Amino acid sequence: METRTGPRHSRQSLAPQAGFTLVEVLVVILIISGIMLAITKVLDSARVSRDTIHNIEETQLAGPAIMDLVERDVRAMITFDLPVESLIRIKNRVVSGLDADSLDFMTSTDSLAPWDVNRRATTNDYGEVGYRLRPNPNDKDMLEIYRRESFGIDDQPFEGGQFVFLHDRVRHFDVQVFNEDGPDADAIEEWNDGRENPENIGLPARLQIELTLELAPRIQREQVTFKTADKRTITYRRVIRLPQSLRDALKAPPIPEIPKLSAANASPNAGTGANKSGASSVGGGNIQRPTSGGTSGSFGGGGGGGGSNKGG
Repeated sequence: METRTGPRHSRQSLAPQAGFTLVEVLVVILIISGIMLAITKVLDSARVSRDTIHNIEETQLAGPAIMDLVERDVRAMITFDLPVESLIRIKNRVVSGLDADSLDFMTSTDSLAPWDVNRRATTNDYGEVGYRLRPNPNDKDMLEIYRRESFGIDDQPFEGGQFVFLHDRVRHFDVQVFNEDGPDADAIEEWNDGRENPENIGLPARLQIELTLELAPRIQREQVTFKTADKRTITYRRVIRLPQSLRDALKAPPIPEIPKLSAANASPNAGTGANKSGASSVGGGNIQRPTSGGTSGSFGGGGGGGGSNKGG
């Protein structure tokens, strides 16, 4: 018996599937890598520009702020009832190979840091003020500037006190004084330095102060490479002229004196007149006040008793 086999299934043709070739994938990766590299460079340049702008603004704000503080203290200098050798002292100092002059004087400005007086934080209205520089412990090529403050004035006006930090990237601090105010005046490096030089004691005509600050990275831990042009310094110069009246006052200083009042006149007539007219006697003179219908009061000298005239 002949048997038939079932129908043979025909081989189905597979439809072509959509996809990318290896070359196309490599091209896409290359394009994306180029875009990411360009974005990274743009972001890095923007970050460096941001830090540079921040450094410039910070230095431009810090420099004038320090110079304004020095000028404010100098213009409020105290000279009354003080010996001429303790008014102001300037020393020419060099620290770590950099100019680090010191400036000390007495002033009537408030202190920056509070003082503990009877367990109360308070600021002094006058005292000793100075500007000192020290080496920067984190950078040997930099200096730190501090404001020295002392509560009140003692027998050592140029020593002691507490130090208030101002800036830590100082490259130059130079103070020069001039005994005369003019373009041809010679600069003096030290003033009242303890040497026997009568010309450099008292108050100078003007001071010239120079302060140089260097830009600092915005974030110390950030791995940012600054260009050589960005690591520049900025120098500030300030000329402070002391008033001539302040210097003239040292030649003839004012002497305070308690006023002497003469005894009041105890004449009975004067007392009667004062009671009738309501006048008071100070220093031997009667001050007469007008009464109703009377004449205006006048200042009379002497101890004579004169009451006010009443109108008829």
